[in-house]
Amino acid sequence: MRIKPELQSQYDAYKANNSKDGYSKATLDYTEAWAELMERKIQAGEQLSNIAKESSHEADTDGITGFMYGCAVKALAYFWEHGEDLRRWHNKDCQIGTEGDKANETGGVLNPAVINIVTKS
Repeated sequence: MRIKPELQSQYDAYKANNSKDGYSKATLDYTEAWAELMERKIQAGEQLSNIAKESSHEADTDGITGFMYGCAVKALAYFWEHGEDLRRWHNKDCQIGTEGDKANETGGVLNPAVINIVTKS
């Protein structure tokens, strides 16, 4: 996984802190596996927006939760060399209305573990 060089020491600390329990370690393992799959496909000429979703499922060998997926996106958006492209893709992919567009404008990452319930009166 290609980390932005200026963030390598921060990533090393992040990795050490998130390897202490099974849930966090599974999230970290998924994050790295997903990034590595996408990197291989990008190197083969694919566009991130065309391979991110499929690669996320491919990397999910342990049955991650929505929260784990959100943590992976947030970490990759910050540390990974293709993070900004992933963040923008993720926000558009998760949006229901225009909240992904707004998050892309502000630099945020949508939480995919949030459920919206719409009721009709």
